[in-house]
Amino acid sequence: MPMSQQARPNILFILADDLGWADLGVYGQQDYATPHLDQLAAGGLRFTQAYANSAVCSATRFALMTGRYQYRLPGGLEEPIPTATGPRGPIGLPPEHPTLPSLLRDAGYDTALIGKWHLGPLPEFGPLKSGYQRFFGNYGGVIDYFTHKPGVGAQVPRDLYEGELPVERVGYYTQILADEAEAYLGDPARRAAPFFLSLHFTAPHWPWEGPQDEAVSKQLTSLFHYDGGTQATYGRMVQALDRAVGQVLATLAAQGLADNTLVVFSSDNGGERFSKTWPFTGQKTELLEGGLRVPTLLRWPARLAPAQVSEQVIATMDWLPTLLAAAGLEPHPDYPSDGENLLPLLDGAAPARERRLFWRYKAHGQRALREGRWKYLKINEQEFLFDLEADPRERANLKTREPALFERLRQDWLDWDADMLPIGAEVFTHGLSPAVQADRYRPQELAPRPVSTNGP
Repeated sequence: MPMSQQARPNILFILADDLGWADLGVYGQQDYATPHLDQLAAGGLRFTQAYANSAVCSATRFALMTGRYQYRLPGGLEEPIPTATGPRGPIGLPPEHPTLPSLLRDAGYDTALIGKWHLGPLPEFGPLKSGYQRFFGNYGGVIDYFTHKPGVGAQVPRDLYEGELPVERVGYYTQILADEAEAYLGDPARRAAPFFLSLHFTAPHWPWEGPQDEAVSKQLTSLFHYDGGTQATYGRMVQALDRAVGQVLATLAAQGLADNTLVVFSSDNGGERFSKTWPFTGQKTELLEGGLRVPTLLRWPARLAPAQVSEQVIATMDWLPTLLAAAGLEPHPDYPSDGENLLPLLDGAAPARERRLFWRYKAHGQRALREGRWKYLKINEQEFLFDLEADPRERANLKTREPALFERLRQDWLDWDADMLPIGAEVFTHGLSPAVQADRYRPQELAPRPVSTNGP
């Protein structure tokens, strides 16, 4: 049965962009300080084996919103989702698909997204079409921290919106998002219902600009910014993110909301270029551990004890069933989650257990499967078997020492992949329920593959 309206927690989900596993002090960073995020960890639980659903941004966001493998949706195959319209129209998160915010909204939550969307362009797609009642932020994948444009040049329009209307702001984008979140939390009109606030920063995604680097912004020839950036600049970007999170958490406390607000902090994928992914190998766009493992913190004072560390393997798609359970809700029955409800583990009612997680990434034909301590990995035509407990840097290929295990995991990946939409298939089925999806396939294009109703 659903929890009473009063007992339901507020939910604040904070997502960083391209933050590496060891970019926070509590994960071992020593080049700069992140006191606010370290304090968040001290007040709750730190996961050491949290995984993003993808090694890139938008694909992970599909999993966060739907609680399912992103490969069940055409937009989740693109990695990252393209900004240009393709032969079958624009691609994005289908408005008719149940999402974490839509399920919470329908149960009486006030829902808001502040920050990055990156799940399809207007007018077909957008936060207000997928469960959020309020939106302030950018629709695309990246904007300059000062001009708030997705490119360079006077003719490039800003990608900054309130709802579906363009707006202007002056200042450093990380700080602007913190100020908007503070205003939302302090809004008296919001206090009649519990809230679900998604605060999705673009930091520390390129371009490499700290709060004092507006001059750098004016010199850019491309937002990819391959010709600049430094480790020190990256550190200032992460510190600005840390201060922004601290500002929002201080607002929660000042409003008397901290005790019964469930706060999650994570990243959409592993770090890139200047990030610190130690002790792992790899980075964003790679299915090595450095491209997939992400710092993840959780705090809920009303229910969870502080200063905990969990070795439980988790994934982005676990947050939908977990946060719904915290609100006394369940996933939509027609769209069962591939993730798992973590609350029994967090409450101490269930022990940590082994997980089976699957990934694929079309660049370099990458495949990965984690089962317990073991990981199967394929990059181009090279295949590997790693023991992650003994070898977290993925250096010792054990496939010839453990041939039976290697072959079984390889086949398990193929069996799982058969339940997902195939890479390269130009079908636009919106990833709906199996019956609707089968109806939308065209036989001359692709023989239909059933969508499993159960996670692996």
